[in-house]
Amino acid sequence: MSKIRVYELAKELGVSSKDLITLLEEEFSIIVKNHMSVIEDEDAELIKELLSGSSKTELTSDSSEPKTIVDEYEDMVAEEVNNQSKKKKKGKGKKNEEDSENGEAAGSDKIIEIGDSITVKDLADKLNKPSTEVIRTLMFSGVMAALNQEIDFETAEKVAEKFEIIVERKSDDLTLEKVEEEVEESEENLKKRPPIITVMGHVDHGKTSLLDAIRKSSVTEREAGGITQHIGAYTVTVNGEKITFLDTPGHEAFTAMRARGAQITDIVILVVAADDGIMPQTKEAINHCKAAGVPMIVAINKMDRPGANPDRVKQELTEHGLVAEDWGGDTICVNVSAKTHENLDTILEMVLLTAEMQELTANPDRRAKGTVVEAELDKGRGAVATLLVQNGTLHVGDSIIVGSTYGRIRAMFDDKGKKIKSAGPSIPVEILGLSEVPAAGDRFNVVKDEKTARTMAESRKEKVRDEQLNSNHRVSLEDLYSQIKEGKIKELPVVVKADVQGSVEAIKSSLEKLSTDDVKVRVIHGGVGAITETDVILAAASNAIIIGFNVRPDTNASIVAEKEAVDLKTYRIIYEAIEDIKSAMIGMLDPDYKEVVLGKAEVRMTYKISNVGTIAGSYVLDGKLVRNSDVRIIRDGIVIFESTLGSLKRFKDDVKEVNAGYECGITVEKFNDIKEGDIVEAFTVEAIKRKEL
Repeated sequence: MSKIRVYELAKELGVSSKDLITLLEEEFSIIVKNHMSVIEDEDAELIKELLSGSSKTELTSDSSEPKTIVDEYEDMVAEEVNNQSKKKKKGKGKKNEEDSENGEAAGSDKIIEIGDSITVKDLADKLNKPSTEVIRTLMFSGVMAALNQEIDFETAEKVAEKFEIIVERKSDDLTLEKVEEEVEESEENLKKRPPIITVMGHVDHGKTSLLDAIRKSSVTEREAGGITQHIGAYTVTVNGEKITFLDTPGHEAFTAMRARGAQITDIVILVVAADDGIMPQTKEAINHCKAAGVPMIVAINKMDRPGANPDRVKQELTEHGLVAEDWGGDTICVNVSAKTHENLDTILEMVLLTAEMQELTANPDRRAKGTVVEAELDKGRGAVATLLVQNGTLHVGDSIIVGSTYGRIRAMFDDKGKKIKSAGPSIPVEILGLSEVPAAGDRFNVVKDEKTARTMAESRKEKVRDEQLNSNHRVSLEDLYSQIKEGKIKELPVVVKADVQGSVEAIKSSLEKLSTDDVKVRVIHGGVGAITETDVILAAASNAIIIGFNVRPDTNASIVAEKEAVDLKTYRIIYEAIEDIKSAMIGMLDPDYKEVVLGKAEVRMTYKISNVGTIAGSYVLDGKLVRNSDVRIIRDGIVIFESTLGSLKRFKDDVKEVNAGYECGITVEKFNDIKEGDIVEAFTVEAIKRKEL
């Protein structure tokens, strides 16, 4: 032995560990942390020689402290080890016989398999060692573990090495790869599947009307009256070929699914009104589609209107990088009218043509997998989920795992509300039988039995809990430089919101000029107005940061940003935003100060008093207002003034603070143009320690 533990040496010398540690430090200048520390064998021999001629009672005369729990534990372990040693000698012959029966010669390497974690008792059983000996080995490794406590794979591997036993990680039969059972998808297995379409566009541009017109004109007469809208998806037939439409036209739902990893849309139909042109939500929809990399077909709707001008729409599309085919580009544009059904057949043919170019295929002869379109809890039927099968065939009676929930399909309905027994690729179905309501965008897989599904669901819940405890990996300005150096960031996506369009364009161009060889800055969306929940969802899906200039996030946006850990920065001066990102990219960002929002209040009524100014009767929406705090006045999502709180009153009394849910009267220093509906946001600036890069 080249090394020895302090407590083992103390036992050999017949002294207490504490006294030996004192001797080592005072006489031999050996620094010892605790009784579990190791010392060189040469030093141990020297100590034995020096103490052999001296009286050990001198060393232990002052040692009268009671035994600690650890000392008692050591004694118990040592005693158990001695007992086991005696038992081993007696049963040595018997053990050799057992080893020979197992086909293992004495002294040969043994291999055991364990999962990601194992209890100490189970590990001792697998190692064929007494649990006290395993616990003792763990103690020597610096791990204090009880008999029924779990240890991870790495710790178990170290313990097994001490006993000259090899540990291999158990191949988990319940991993997603095993569940999917990805067979070699040969050409004969793959068959053509229907394309999946999402319709997007600005409010009141005719998305719903177009969907209704397509549905009524493309389904047979017997099916026309029985379609149920709530299923969230339906299938139509064109020239003998099927097309699946997702009845979730909002880009918010589209991006929320993408944020969960559900890339289920094959083609997007972008609806633009011919008499209205490109509007803010149209721009958002275009940016969302580009971020997702999904091909677009532009439907120029409302061609029956007197003011319809399709050329104007095509001109505005070029400003967003979409050039119509008849203008020499590659974007398919079709003039349609949901009201008169003009060119509906043409746009559906274009969908089929685009789908044919994509060569959409799937294997219907395997276990099904796909995505949840929407789900709800029905009083009479329990958890009801609308699933979109993306590969394989789903059958009634299949056991499935959906996200972190599971179940066995008791009943299945198609988009007409009719009971069916199976559904192939790209077919939407409504199912019953899940244990809980899943989230839209969750992936589902068919597994061999319900027990497997339940075990996997529990395992996934554990992983979700662990991920929530771990720090997030969203990109932020503070850790941007370190992520660039680690190679995690090659491109920095940014969402820009400002009070006017000119500022948006100025910030976009300035940010894109900051691109370097290491990282490219790309503005994935720019818009005018307050930072909304949709902006945060897009940033979360694209791992982007949000830059706001002269605008503030609304309440929902702030909540979602905190939940999704999206970095949201607001500025009043453009060059400060540019400098911050530039500094972050070269690792010189100085986050010495952080703004903390204290609360928000809505102005319900105003009073003008001479020699005092305008008093705003307000209701605190969230947080609290604090006297003399900094405030900003927000009108329609735009910051119009920043100052300090002049006075804060409840009824006639001055108060230090007013909490959420209470009314108060306030004045703002040097500002009297406050109006009903304005939002007063109180904030403070806190100094924080700079992070080391």
